[in-house]
Amino acid sequence: MNESLRQQLQRLALRLSELDSLLADPQVTADMARYRQLAREQAEAAEVVGLYRRFAQRESDLATAREMLDDPEMAEMARDEVATAQAELATLDTQLQTALLPRDPDDARNAFLEIRAGTGGEESALFAADLARMYLRFAERQGWRCEVMSESASDLGGYKEIVVRVEGTRVYERMKFESGGHRVQRVPATEAQGRIHTSACTVAVMPEPDEAAEVTLNPAELRIDTFRASGAGGQHINKTDSAIRVTHLPTGLVAECQDDRSQHRNKAKALAVLQARLQDKERSERQAKEAATRKALVGSGDRSDRIRTYNFPQGRVTDHRINLTLYKLGAVMDGDLGELIQALQAARAQQQLAALETGA
Repeated sequence: MNESLRQQLQRLALRLSELDSLLADPQVTADMARYRQLAREQAEAAEVVGLYRRFAQRESDLATAREMLDDPEMAEMARDEVATAQAELATLDTQLQTALLPRDPDDARNAFLEIRAGTGGEESALFAADLARMYLRFAERQGWRCEVMSESASDLGGYKEIVVRVEGTRVYERMKFESGGHRVQRVPATEAQGRIHTSACTVAVMPEPDEAAEVTLNPAELRIDTFRASGAGGQHINKTDSAIRVTHLPTGLVAECQDDRSQHRNKAKALAVLQARLQDKERSERQAKEAATRKALVGSGDRSDRIRTYNFPQGRVTDHRINLTLYKLGAVMDGDLGELIQALQAARAQQQLAALETGA
């Protein structure tokens, strides 16, 4: 471990002690917003400092084992301990470097998941429904809570568009690499002659803005329309104009919500989705400028980027950003996304490490 990394970890250990003291202060606990912020920082610091303490312990073990090499009776056991400690130290060193990489400030946020049917007509809408089910199953495995904010159904039970709010621990961190174009190759249910078709959907994962950010929307730039909600919902939904559509006039971005019977709650949800879309637009534009200088390995998250192909005849899923192919399509479509997400996170960390080493 290089000296600058060691000093950085020592400073973090001191910060952790400071955070522990602050979180025990009654004045801090009385301010819930500050308390949550400090608690989040403390949890992240504790994880890294725990790794560092393990590293220091294994360094001590290695030094002790090397001293025992001169003892004929202990030499064989000492050699085994030296090899084990060196291997674990190498692993811990990599983990610590990765843990100290710059974090996306939005990683801890909840997220809005937006899926839109693209090329392929009705088959694309059916695939959008399959993707929605895949992500809902994945969220269920993580213990996250999902709420459908808006949906536009197709004639055969698919989705032209669906927006879902996902709430839980570090949702955006796990989901953010799903943004982009998703392509499917299969025989559609609408195909009578058994021919394989290619269709596509776009996915956008947007961090939920914090409550303070939501007030940045200028009411003068918004057009708010009410309309009668469509779809199932009983007598009430057919008689009340409770659905809300909000249009941001400068950009033309639109968000709507008809999930709730309360017009007020639907408006609040639609404004939250609109704010997330505006921030996503700003993020995409910023990343496009950065990508002009240095191409990102994992991709920009732009919806036009084709990031993944789901090939049903061959039972495979391929992520084109990292050239990873898995022959477990059935499990992936059932929400088993762990291997894909971990590989994408590892590739991103590797890219960041390389950038730090080269000074990019």
